[in-house]
Amino acid sequence: MATTGGGGGLSEEQQRSLRRAVPTTMLATPYLAWLGLGFERYEPDDVVMRLPFRDELTNDGTYYHGGVVAAALDTAGAAAAWSNHDFDKGMRASTVSMSVQYVGAAKKSDLVCTATVVRRGKELTFTEITATDAQGAVVAHAVQTYRIV
Repeated sequence: MATTGGGGGLSEEQQRSLRRAVPTTMLATPYLAWLGLGFERYEPDDVVMRLPFRDELTNDGTYYHGGVVAAALDTAGAAAAWSNHDFDKGMRASTVSMSVQYVGAAKKSDLVCTATVVRRGKELTFTEITATDAQGAVVAHAVQTYRIV
Protein backbone atom coordinates (compact mmCIF):
# COMPACT_ATOMS: atom_id res chain seq x y z
CA MET A 1 0.00 0.00 0.00
CA ALA A 2 1.38 3.41 -0.91
CA THR A 3 1.80 5.62 2.13
CA THR A 4 3.45 8.64 0.60
CA GLY A 5 2.70 10.86 -2.34
CA GLY A 6 4.35 10.46 -5.70
CA GLY A 7 1.77 8.83 -7.91
CA GLY A 8 -0.98 6.38 -7.27
CA GLY A 9 -2.12 7.04 -3.79
CA LEU A 10 -5.18 5.75 -2.04
CA SER A 11 -8.70 6.20 -3.29
CA GLU A 12 -11.14 8.17 -1.14
CA GLU A 13 -12.88 4.90 -0.21
CA GLN A 14 -9.54 3.40 0.90
CA GLN A 15 -8.89 6.56 2.95
CA ARG A 16 -12.32 6.29 4.61
CA SER A 17 -11.80 2.60 5.30
CA LEU A 18 -8.47 3.25 7.04
CA ARG A 19 -9.99 6.10 9.09
CA ARG A 20 -12.90 3.86 10.15
CA ALA A 21 -10.42 1.21 11.34
CA VAL A 22 -8.62 3.59 13.70
CA PRO A 23 -10.86 3.15 16.79
CA THR A 24 -10.58 -0.64 16.72
CA THR A 25 -6.87 -0.58 15.95
CA MET A 26 -6.08 1.95 18.69
CA LEU A 27 -8.06 0.17 21.38
CA ALA A 28 -6.46 -3.17 20.52
CA THR A 29 -3.02 -2.00 21.70
CA PRO A 30 -2.09 -3.61 25.03
CA TYR A 31 -1.92 -0.43 27.13
CA LEU A 32 -5.13 1.10 25.81
CA ALA A 33 -6.95 -2.23 26.07
CA TRP A 34 -5.91 -2.42 29.73
CA LEU A 35 -6.76 1.22 30.38
CA GLY A 36 -10.31 0.64 29.20
CA LEU A 37 -10.92 3.73 27.07
CA GLY A 38 -13.80 3.56 24.62
CA PHE A 39 -15.16 5.75 21.84
CA GLU A 40 -18.46 7.59 22.20
CA ARG A 41 -18.00 9.63 19.03
CA TYR A 42 -15.50 9.32 16.18
CA GLU A 43 -16.12 11.88 13.47
CA PRO A 44 -13.66 13.80 11.29
CA ASP A 45 -11.67 16.11 13.59
CA ASP A 46 -14.10 15.50 16.47
CA VAL A 47 -13.70 12.65 18.97
CA VAL A 48 -15.21 11.81 22.35
CA MET A 49 -13.74 9.03 24.48
CA ARG A 50 -14.85 7.71 27.86
CA LEU A 51 -12.73 6.10 30.55
CA PRO A 52 -14.92 4.11 32.96
CA PHE A 53 -13.97 4.63 36.60
CA ARG A 54 -11.85 1.87 38.17
CA ASP A 55 -10.15 1.95 41.58
CA GLU A 56 -6.83 0.78 40.12
CA LEU A 57 -6.61 4.00 38.04
CA THR A 58 -6.61 6.19 41.14
CA ASN A 59 -4.20 7.37 43.79
CA ASP A 60 -6.58 6.65 46.64
CA GLY A 61 -9.60 4.79 45.32
CA THR A 62 -11.41 8.06 44.68
CA TYR A 63 -9.50 10.40 42.30
CA TYR A 64 -7.74 9.49 39.05
CA HIS A 65 -3.95 9.55 39.01
CA GLY A 66 -2.81 12.53 36.91
CA GLY A 67 -0.95 10.22 34.55
CA VAL A 68 -4.18 8.38 33.79
CA VAL A 69 -5.87 11.67 32.95
CA ALA A 70 -2.93 12.63 30.72
CA ALA A 71 -3.03 9.25 28.95
CA ALA A 72 -6.74 9.65 28.24
CA LEU A 73 -6.22 13.20 26.95
CA ASP A 74 -3.30 12.11 24.76
CA THR A 75 -5.23 9.19 23.30
CA ALA A 76 -8.28 11.30 22.49
CA GLY A 77 -6.09 13.91 20.79
CA ALA A 78 -4.30 11.24 18.77
CA ALA A 79 -7.64 9.75 17.71
CA ALA A 80 -8.80 13.18 16.54
CA ALA A 81 -5.60 13.54 14.52
CA TRP A 82 -6.16 10.17 12.84
CA SER A 83 -9.90 10.76 12.30
CA ASN A 84 -9.42 12.87 9.19
CA HIS A 85 -5.83 11.98 8.30
CA ASP A 86 -4.63 11.66 4.69
CA PHE A 87 -3.03 8.21 4.76
CA ASP A 88 -1.01 9.00 1.64
CA LYS A 89 1.11 11.18 3.95
CA GLY A 90 2.12 8.21 6.10
CA MET A 91 1.14 5.98 8.99
CA ARG A 92 3.91 6.37 11.58
CA ALA A 93 2.88 8.64 14.41
CA SER A 94 3.73 10.03 17.81
CA THR A 95 2.84 12.83 20.15
CA VAL A 96 5.42 15.60 19.74
CA SER A 97 4.25 17.66 22.69
CA MET A 98 1.33 18.01 25.05
CA SER A 99 0.60 20.56 27.73
CA VAL A 100 -1.94 19.66 30.42
CA GLN A 101 -3.65 21.97 32.88
CA TYR A 102 -5.36 20.12 35.71
CA VAL A 103 -8.25 22.23 36.95
CA GLY A 104 -10.41 19.77 38.87
CA ALA A 105 -10.85 16.14 39.80
CA ALA A 106 -13.21 13.37 38.82
CA LYS A 107 -14.45 11.85 42.08
CA LYS A 108 -15.38 8.19 41.48
CA SER A 109 -16.64 9.19 38.05
CA ASP A 110 -16.03 8.21 34.47
CA LEU A 111 -13.68 10.55 32.62
CA VAL A 112 -14.95 11.95 29.31
CA CYS A 113 -12.42 13.42 26.86
CA THR A 114 -13.51 15.60 23.95
CA ALA A 115 -10.87 16.28 21.31
CA THR A 116 -10.96 18.56 18.28
CA VAL A 117 -8.42 19.31 15.59
CA VAL A 118 -7.44 22.95 15.53
CA ARG A 119 -5.12 22.81 12.51
CA ARG A 120 -3.53 20.28 10.18
CA GLY A 121 -0.15 20.92 8.63
CA LYS A 122 2.05 18.83 6.35
CA GLU A 123 3.15 16.51 9.18
CA LEU A 124 1.82 18.11 12.37
CA THR A 125 -1.74 18.13 13.66
CA PHE A 126 -2.70 20.43 16.52
CA THR A 127 -5.49 19.33 18.85
CA GLU A 128 -7.31 20.64 21.91
CA ILE A 129 -8.72 18.18 24.41
CA THR A 130 -10.95 18.71 27.45
CA ALA A 131 -11.53 16.07 30.10
CA THR A 132 -14.64 16.25 32.25
CA ASP A 133 -16.27 14.08 34.86
CA ALA A 134 -19.52 12.31 33.94
CA GLN A 135 -21.55 15.35 35.01
CA GLY A 136 -19.56 17.72 32.75
CA ALA A 137 -17.31 19.42 35.32
CA VAL A 138 -13.92 20.17 33.75
CA VAL A 139 -11.05 18.08 35.13
CA ALA A 140 -8.25 19.02 32.71
CA HIS A 141 -7.51 20.75 29.45
CA ALA A 142 -4.70 19.91 27.03
CA VAL A 143 -3.15 21.13 23.82
CA GLN A 144 -1.31 18.55 21.78
CA THR A 145 0.95 18.47 18.76
CA TYR A 146 0.76 15.13 16.98
CA ARG A 147 2.98 14.06 14.08
CA ILE A 148 2.08 11.52 11.39
CA VAL A 149 4.61 10.70 8.66
